[in-house]
Amino acid sequence: MNGYAVSRASLSHEEKLALIEERSISDVESESGRIDLDGRFSKIHWAATAKSYCNGLRLSSWSSTTLRTCFFLLPSFLQHRGARDRFRPEKLHPTAYLDGMRGLAALFVFFCHYFYTAFRIAEGWGRDGDNHQFWRLPFIRLLYSGPSMVCIFFVISGYALSLKPLKQARNRSFDGFSQTMTSFIFRRFFRLYLPPFISTFGVLILLRLGIYEMTRDFASDRQYVHNVIEHHPVLEETTRAQLWHWMREMYDFVHIWGWEKFGGATGYDVHLWTIPVEFRCSMMLFLVMLGTARLRSGFRFLCIGILMWFVLRSDRWEMLLFLSGTVIAELDLIRGAHEPSAPQQPSAPLALLPIGNTPESAPAKRSSGSYFWVVLSIPALYLMSEPDAGPTGVPGWEYLETLIPEWFSDKYRYYQMIGSILFVVCAARSAGWQRVFNTPLVQYFGRISYALYLMHGPVTHTAGFAIQRRAWALTGTEGYAYNSGMVLASLINIPLVIWAADVFWRAVDTPTVRFAKWLEAKLSISDEK
Repeated sequence: MNGYAVSRASLSHEEKLALIEERSISDVESESGRIDLDGRFSKIHWAATAKSYCNGLRLSSWSSTTLRTCFFLLPSFLQHRGARDRFRPEKLHPTAYLDGMRGLAALFVFFCHYFYTAFRIAEGWGRDGDNHQFWRLPFIRLLYSGPSMVCIFFVISGYALSLKPLKQARNRSFDGFSQTMTSFIFRRFFRLYLPPFISTFGVLILLRLGIYEMTRDFASDRQYVHNVIEHHPVLEETTRAQLWHWMREMYDFVHIWGWEKFGGATGYDVHLWTIPVEFRCSMMLFLVMLGTARLRSGFRFLCIGILMWFVLRSDRWEMLLFLSGTVIAELDLIRGAHEPSAPQQPSAPLALLPIGNTPESAPAKRSSGSYFWVVLSIPALYLMSEPDAGPTGVPGWEYLETLIPEWFSDKYRYYQMIGSILFVVCAARSAGWQRVFNTPLVQYFGRISYALYLMHGPVTHTAGFAIQRRAWALTGTEGYAYNSGMVLASLINIPLVIWAADVFWRAVDTPTVRFAKWLEAKLSISDEK
C-alpha cells in the first residue's frame, strides 16, 4: 500500500515512467509512482494562496497563521487554485495504472479493517449451508478482502522495484545500474519507516492526551463490536514509560529477522505488520537483482524461476509475490510495453472528481487481443476472492481446496496469491483495465495510498469509534438497527479517514521522501572528477 536522486538532465524515458519518477509518493510497499518533487513541490502552493488572502484582508499575524492552517487542512482537491496547480493535467505514463491499482487496494484494506469489527466478513458465500448474504459472493467480496489486496501490494512492489534496474541491466548500463541499486537500498528504509514512525508517535501523543481512553471501553464492548476486537494501544503510567515503550515497539518494528506471522506488528497500530515484511522482501529482491544483473534474460528467468519454486516450497508466499512482480516487469520490457506512444489529446475536464482535469490516457489504443486479457482477468479475480476464513465448506471451492499443497500453511492465501499475480499480468496487457485504474479518482487514491494505510487505524480507534457509538445511540443495536447505525457512522468515518490521509500525505509523506532524497545527496560521493 508505499524517490531517488538523479540529475534532472540525465533522466531517460524509463526514468520518467510513473513507477520510476516521483509522481506519487503514496506507495505502501514500493517506490512506484513517485513525485517530481523539484517541479511540483518546489514551493508550497497552499501557503502562497493563503498568504495572498491574508495580505488582502490585512489580518493580524495570529489570524494569518490560523487561516493558513485552516486552508492547509482542507482536502487537496478542494483547494481550488492550489489544487489546480498541484494536480495540473499531465500525461500519464504506461505504468500509472499500477499506482491506481495500489490506491484501490489500500482503500479496500481500510474497508476490511473497518467492517470486520462489526460483521463476520471472512466466511465465503454458502459456507456450511449458511452465510448467504450477497456481499459474500466472489468478486463482490474483493471490495473488503484485505489479504487479497496485500497480495496485490507485494506484486506491484516487486514490479516497481525491478523495472528500472532491469531496464539498465538489459541495456548493459551497469554504471547506471549500480547507482540505481545503491540509491534504492539506501532510501528504502526511509521510504517505508519514516512515515509510520511519525504516525505511531502521533498515536503516542493521543494516548497521553487521553484521546484513546475515550473509546477504550467501546473498543471491546460486545454490544457494539460483534466480531474482531482489535488491539487498542496501551496507556503507560507515565510519559517517560510511554516513550520507552514506543521506542521498544519501534525497535521490534524494524527488526526484520524474525519470520513469525505478523511478527512486525506494533501495538501502536496492528495493521502495519506488512511494512517489515515489505522491507525484508525488498532487500532480498535487491540481492537477487544484483546477482542476476549480468545474466542473459533466459538464464535470469531460469534462476528466478528456481528461486520462486524454492520460496514457495519454503512457505514464503510474500517473497514469491515480489519475484513474480520482477518477472512481469521484465516481460513487459521485452514486449516494449513502456515505449513512448503517439501524443494524445487531453481528456475532457471532470470537475466533480478530486483532480480538476482528466489527464491524458496512458496506454495507446490496443488491438482486439486486449479483450482476451479482460476475459482472463475474470478467473484471476475469482481466485483472488478465495474466502479469508478458508475454502472449506464453501460452494465453488471444495475441489480447488484439494489442490492446495499440504505444506502451504496459510490455505486461504494460496489462490489469492495466484489470482493476484494473474490479475497484474492481465491488467498490464488490457487497455480496458488500465483506463479504469487511470481515472482521476482512482489515481487520487493512488497518491494517498500509503497515508491511507497509515491513518485508517488511528482515526478509526479514536474519532471513528466515538462516531460509531453516537450513531448506535441514535439507531439502537438490536437486529437491523445495528446495521443502520453502522451505515450511518460510515457516512462520516469513511470521508474522515480519507481526509486525514490527504492531510498526512501532504504534511508527512511528501516531506519524508524529500528528506530521503536530500540526505542521500548530502551523504553521497560526487561523480564529478
